[in-house]
Amino acid sequence: MNRKFYTKSTLILLFALFLSASISAQIKSGPMLGYSEMKEVLVWVQTEKAAKVEIKYWDKESDGKTKFTSDAVLTEKKSGFIAKIIADQVSMSKKYTYEVWLDGKKINFDYPLEFQTQKLWQFRTDPPSFSFVFGSCNYINEEATDRPGRPYGGADEIYKTIYDAKPDFMLWGGDNFYYREADWNTRTGMMHRNTHSRSVKSIQPLLANTHHYAIWDDHDYGPNDSDRSWVNKHTTLEMFKLFWGNPNFTFPNEAMTGQFQWGDVEFFLMDDRWFKAPNGLEDATKDYWGQKQMNWLLDALTTSKAPFKIVVNGGQVLNPAKIFENMSNYEAERNQLLAELQKRKIGGVIFLSGDRHTSSFWKLDRPGTYPLYDLTVSPFTAGPADVHALDKNSVLVPGTMTAKRAFSKLSVSGDAKNRELKIQLFDHTGVELWNQILKANDLK
Repeated sequence: MNRKFYTKSTLILLFALFLSASISAQIKSGPMLGYSEMKEVLVWVQTEKAAKVEIKYWDKESDGKTKFTSDAVLTEKKSGFIAKIIADQVSMSKKYTYEVWLDGKKINFDYPLEFQTQKLWQFRTDPPSFSFVFGSCNYINEEATDRPGRPYGGADEIYKTIYDAKPDFMLWGGDNFYYREADWNTRTGMMHRNTHSRSVKSIQPLLANTHHYAIWDDHDYGPNDSDRSWVNKHTTLEMFKLFWGNPNFTFPNEAMTGQFQWGDVEFFLMDDRWFKAPNGLEDATKDYWGQKQMNWLLDALTTSKAPFKIVVNGGQVLNPAKIFENMSNYEAERNQLLAELQKRKIGGVIFLSGDRHTSSFWKLDRPGTYPLYDLTVSPFTAGPADVHALDKNSVLVPGTMTAKRAFSKLSVSGDAKNRELKIQLFDHTGVELWNQILKANDLK
C-alpha cells in the first residue's frame, strides 16, 4: 500500500489553502445606489475578491414574503471586483428593502439597506416634492501618498450629517476624490485611488441608502488643472464609468457628459476637462466645454420643458472674476453660452459648481430677462481656502461666501404651476449657514 508522508510545513500550507478557499468573499465597499428610474434601479458593489453577487429586494410596505432576486454578476480583478446590479422587477413610486448576497450567502450590515423608484406623475398629479444634496472636493487621507505635514482631509462626520438629512439623491460636483502622483500614470494606481476613497467606513451607510450621480473635475480626472491634453484620460473615463452609476453618457468613448431627470427637474452633467484647452493658451476663442458639448447642452436645454434646468459643472460659470479655472477665463465660450440662453429664451436655468474650496451663491442680472444663478459648494472634506479678493464683486450674493467644509441641501416643492427651489447651505455638523429660495415663475 502506498503511503504519503507530509512534513509539518507542508501540512500547515495545505491547511492554509483549505482555510482560504473556505472563507467567503467579503464586500470591499458599498453597496452604493446609482441611478433610480421608474422601471429599474442600479446597485453597485465592490468585493474583496472574485465573487458571485446578487441582491434580493422587496416592497418596503409589504410583509417581505414576496422577494425578487436580481441576475447574478461575477466580479473579477480586471474590473476592480465591481458588480453593477440592475433591480428590474420594480414598480413605480415604491421604496424597497434589499439584501446583498455573495456566493449564495447573505451579507449582514448594521444599518438599513433601502432604495426607491421614481414616481409616475405625468398627466396624473402634480410633480412630487423631493430633495437632494450637492457638493464637491472630497479628500480622503492616506499617509503613504499624502503630502508631508498636516493631513489635508478631515471632518468625515459630514457623511453622517448628510445621511441624517435623508435626501432622495446626492449629486457629486467633482474632485470627488484626489488622484496623487503615485496614481495617475497607471491604471493600477487609478484603481487603487478609486477603491481607497470608496472604501471609507464612515461613508458606507450614505452610499447604501441614497442614490448617487456624479461629474468630475481635475483631481478625479488627472493631475491638478488637467485639460484635453491629459494622456491618460481614457483610463480615467474607464474608472469613472466603473465606480459611478450614472444612467447614461452622451458621447461614446469620450467625456462623462450626461443627463438625468428627477420629478420634473432635469439635470445636465457637464465635463469641464475632456475638451478644455490649456489654461495658459493665449487664444481668445479657446475651448472650455468645446463646441460639440456646447451644442448638445444648448439643444438639450431648448428641448427641455423642466421648470428648473440644472446645469452641473466642475468650475464656476457666472463669477466674472478671471481667477483659477472659472469659465470667465474662457470668455468667448462664456459669452456664447449667455447669448444663446437669451436668444433661445430658455427659462429656468440654474448652475451648480464646485472646485473653489469656498461656498457661495451668484446672481447675474441680465437686461430684458430673468437673472441667472450659480450655486458653488466646496469643500466636503478637503481643506477650505481663503476667500479671494476678486470674488467680492457685484455678482456675489451678499452673505453667502463661506470658507468652511459644507454641503447644500436643495428641496423642490409646490404644485405644477408654482414650483420652488429652496437652497440651504450647512456646515459639516449640520448647522445651517444660509438659505435662498428661487421660484420657477421668476425664471422665465
